[in-house]
Amino acid sequence: MEKIPMTRAGFDALDGELKTLKSVERPMVIKAIAEAREHGDLSENAEYHAAREKQSFVEGRIKEIESILGLAEVIDPSRLSGSIKFGATVTIVDEDTDEERTYQIVGETEADLERGLLNLKSPIARALIGKDEGDSVEVRTPGGVRSYEIIKVVYA
Repeated sequence: MEKIPMTRAGFDALDGELKTLKSVERPMVIKAIAEAREHGDLSENAEYHAAREKQSFVEGRIKEIESILGLAEVIDPSRLSGSIKFGATVTIVDEDTDEERTYQIVGETEADLERGLLNLKSPIARALIGKDEGDSVEVRTPGGVRSYEIIKVVYA
């Protein structure tokens, strides 16, 4: 199987979610199912069905996270340098609007555009990889082609 690149912060966040699911969510769901069973007829018991649905979600998410963590390759960006690659924090400016943005290029599982965490497989990240400060890149987006200038590259 292919390794899944991620930062230490991304790995720790998933590991924390897994621990919460196993130590908090799972026991709560088991308790809710037991309480719902005490109410009698399960065929018309909405609380029971809701608890079983929640259990299905929790168990599925546990399996998903365990699979991701099993394939995780934690990469420390502070040990990297040079042209843009996984882990780089890149400041770019839109050449048309002069809007400046800063992104860190991270793995798929930890990407969150609102927090500036850019998916390694996104069009912008793919255009940036291998480039250096001062380079211009063109990115095909659903809204058309955008041009960006790379202002700063940091590995922290």
